Amino acid sequence: MTPTTYITQNGLEKLKDELEYLKKAKMPEVIERIARARELGDLSENAEYQDAKDEQGFIAGRIAELEHLINKSEIIKENGGRGVVSIGCTIKVMCGPSQQEYTIVGSNEADPAKGLISNESPIGRAFLGRKRGEKVMVKIPKGEMECEILDIK
Repeated sequence: MTPTTYITQNGLEKLKDELEYLKKAKMPEVIERIARARELGDLSENAEYQDAKDEQGFIAGRIAELEHLINKSEIIKENGGRGVVSIGCTIKVMCGPSQQEYTIVGSNEADPAKGLISNESPIGRAFLGRKRGEKVMVKIPKGEMECEILDIK
């Protein structure tokens, strides 16, 4: 059984937009490239044809992946201030001497540089189910780091 993929409503809309773009704009464009390349004759030595066929395969694969994600993802509900860290929460933490703010999202939306951490990452897993004021040991490449949860939104 496939594990559940969590996604925000905004993330789901982005996936749907990408899917629509690929189906309605990109795939017809590639099909047109294939048709033009076929008109050039010998397909065995036609680099344009091979390139277009490769791109068509990539797009078809991405369309299948997006359709699967859209159909099998679970929308992250707003936390509503339950006081427990869960997927969709934004937490403020003190890790060592620095204060950080993270939003826990599904793995497809993770972007650590923007403070979006995956529920499947070591830091995300360490905070899940914890409460405000708790101290958590987070595994990092250099060992472990102690973090205190200051706030949960």
